[in-house]
Amino acid sequence: MHRALLIAIVPFVVATIAGLVLLWPSETPTSVLGGSVNPDRVEATVTAITPTNCGIVRTNNRCVQVEARLDEGPKEGQTISFSSQEAPQARAMQEGDAIYVAHSPNDPDPTRYLFLDYQRGVPLLVLGIIFAVVVIGLSRLSGVAALAGLAVSLVVLVRFVLPAILEGSSPIAVAIVGSATIMFAALYLTHGVNVRTSTAVLGTLFSLLLTGLLAGYFVDLARLTGFGSEEALFLQISAEQVNLEGLILGGVIIGTLGVLDDVTITQASAVWEIHLANPALGARQLYRSAVRIGRDHIASTVNTLVLAYAGASLPLLILFTLADFSVGDTLTSEVVAQEVVRTLVGSIGLVASVPITTGLAALVVSREPAPHRASSQPTDTDEDYKVPRAERAWRSD
Repeated sequence: MHRALLIAIVPFVVATIAGLVLLWPSETPTSVLGGSVNPDRVEATVTAITPTNCGIVRTNNRCVQVEARLDEGPKEGQTISFSSQEAPQARAMQEGDAIYVAHSPNDPDPTRYLFLDYQRGVPLLVLGIIFAVVVIGLSRLSGVAALAGLAVSLVVLVRFVLPAILEGSSPIAVAIVGSATIMFAALYLTHGVNVRTSTAVLGTLFSLLLTGLLAGYFVDLARLTGFGSEEALFLQISAEQVNLEGLILGGVIIGTLGVLDDVTITQASAVWEIHLANPALGARQLYRSAVRIGRDHIASTVNTLVLAYAGASLPLLILFTLADFSVGDTLTSEVVAQEVVRTLVGSIGLVASVPITTGLAALVVSREPAPHRASSQPTDTDEDYKVPRAERAWRSD
């Protein structure tokens, strides 16, 4: 059975490596777009805020004149000023805020700058450190491995997926190769190189294949063009080589992978643990027992996907409600229909991953030779059921 798993996985690994070589971008996103978007952006600190008259335009917004101290660049220490309008319910700018500003090239006053954004590096760094501490504190070495897998995922997205799509490569091909790379790295780094993880990898691959086929069919059937948002329109103007329809399909594949690997590894682990508790169970009994666990997992996961989209798109949904759109008009509009297809197709892939992975795991476990199944506990010499090294380390604590 080990040889069969190896034969099944090796072609996917080879194809992934070949895809990385063929699709690897020759340019970075910056050079593709023709330089930095904000070349003159500098850090500054707000030193004073003075309310001003908004002029002849009647508005409920609060108009202010902001003074700020430049914290970097050739004019470091110099005080600059800019005008700003703040919505009644929006967060008001305050003295001491760390911001980004840039000088307007058409403004003759060298001290007048434009407000770009707030500096968020420090709070995000603190939050990231807290996240890492919590993960490592609970999972020990397994948590370190999980964070390493997360780092690989970010590197693949930033260094391969985004630049390759901007260079004009097929978003579908890039998403498939990038997702496969992330999956191999994340699952094997986090859960170890063993039969259990390999089974989850195969289950993930088959489920991603089904998800991609369904996404391609329903994106075409629903006549989704990819022009459903302002970002897509801007992208088409600034990077017309990007296939927006393919971008939808690529987003479905990458988004589904984020939840899919969790479901598949859980199902594979469930089969192994049930087998260890009762080695006498055959493949059919193992399958039935583990599928019952998967049903509960899927029921909560599907709801999570829907609520995650609703939360991320809450301002848009409120805007549709304010415009007195019916539920049908809202769901069938391009911008919402894209997310409906993405959510439903991804959910179908998740549901399918349970029987696929559970069946593969039950088949692998039940085909092991009898001596390996004589005891309900794994031994150090039993390579098939040995707990991954990272897990053994923190369990022994």
